Amino acid sequence: MRLPALLKLSARSVGRNVRRSALTAAAMALGLALLIFSRGLAEGGHEQWIDSAVRLGTGHVAIQAPNHLETNRLEHHLNEEQTDRVVAALADPEVEDRVLRWTPRLAVTGLASSAASALPVRIEGVDPDMEPSFSELGKYLSEGRYLEEGDRLHAYVGVEFARRLEIEVGSRFVLTAQGATGDVESQLMRVAGTFRTGVKEMDESFMHVPIETVREWLQAPGAVTTIAVLLPTSRDTERTVAALDAQLDGEAGIRVMGWRTASPDLDSAVRIDDYGDYVFHVILFAIVALAILNAVMMSVLGRRREFGILQAIGLTGPETGLVVFGEGLFLTAASGVVGMILGAIVTWGYFGDGIDFSAMIEGEMDIGGGVIDPVIVPAFHFDTILLSLFFIVIIGTISSLYPAFRASKLDVAEAMKFEQ
Repeated sequence: MRLPALLKLSARSVGRNVRRSALTAAAMALGLALLIFSRGLAEGGHEQWIDSAVRLGTGHVAIQAPNHLETNRLEHHLNEEQTDRVVAALADPEVEDRVLRWTPRLAVTGLASSAASALPVRIEGVDPDMEPSFSELGKYLSEGRYLEEGDRLHAYVGVEFARRLEIEVGSRFVLTAQGATGDVESQLMRVAGTFRTGVKEMDESFMHVPIETVREWLQAPGAVTTIAVLLPTSRDTERTVAALDAQLDGEAGIRVMGWRTASPDLDSAVRIDDYGDYVFHVILFAIVALAILNAVMMSVLGRRREFGILQAIGLTGPETGLVVFGEGLFLTAASGVVGMILGAIVTWGYFGDGIDFSAMIEGEMDIGGGVIDPVIVPAFHFDTILLSLFFIVIIGTISSLYPAFRASKLDVAEAMKFEQ
């Protein structure tokens, strides 16, 4: 029954010490705003890395034969009947609403050679109609053009590949790879265009070729090694994988994977960056906690006589501690609201169009097979803000416990002797 009166005393104490309360609340609000901004920037960067990598790779969701990821061999592919089954599952209303687009891929490793040199190469058979809306490789065009409908013996290659083989747009070269029957097959190709991503490995050893050409050349009619599925965001991956699994009903010979499984290098890069963010947030939490602890503790030490009078007129030790604890909670609540508003304003008001880090990056960089865009747009997720607020409240609550305990153990006789 005395709780409302105790909370009123806590609120009055916060208002009576405006400077101390304002400094403490400012530290917490700035900490929360910085936390919201750093998480938004990190999540925005991750989303751009993932989107770039999955567009050039296996998509947010990769549908393959069970052993293809481990062996990367043509013999482990989806046949035409399995592909039709997957396409039907993607067209189901429960899945279709989550899918932006999809595309078939037929990937093999082989050898490219010209009169000047020979290079190992990753050959990606793609659909010239569907691929431009899925992959962003076409936007890195250097010379010539991307693949078009009706192309048969054309290839879209990297500038470093063309330089090493001493070829150019319109030049011919030979591709050699192991076919579906196990025999080594060769195919004469012509350069339709070249691309420059700035990533040496990709510019030197990766190419797009019409998928029908690869099927005919390697004697694998209707074969697909991966059906790559693109989603609005990576956060939709797990639900889409579960929905596809339900539609396919565990059909033998078909494996549905999210990007973390299909692209382990990308997953490792994102996790490592996340660990760095966690270390930063732990340090930030520690600074905020010390600021709260210092402010509330100094309040207790500077008001011993006041607490002694309160106990002399009837408050018990635990009730005195509750008054101090309430002060910490009021400061945490007020600064939490201000910090959320400040974090949202800073994140979207000043950085809504992205932050350009090109001055800190020389040339292009890649992570997990994706080209990094130097302009990072923070991602604004309401659940992330709530989670940040939750952690700040927890930190504020824990930091107020020790000062409250000290106040509850105050000796009344000694406190009354204390002179401010």
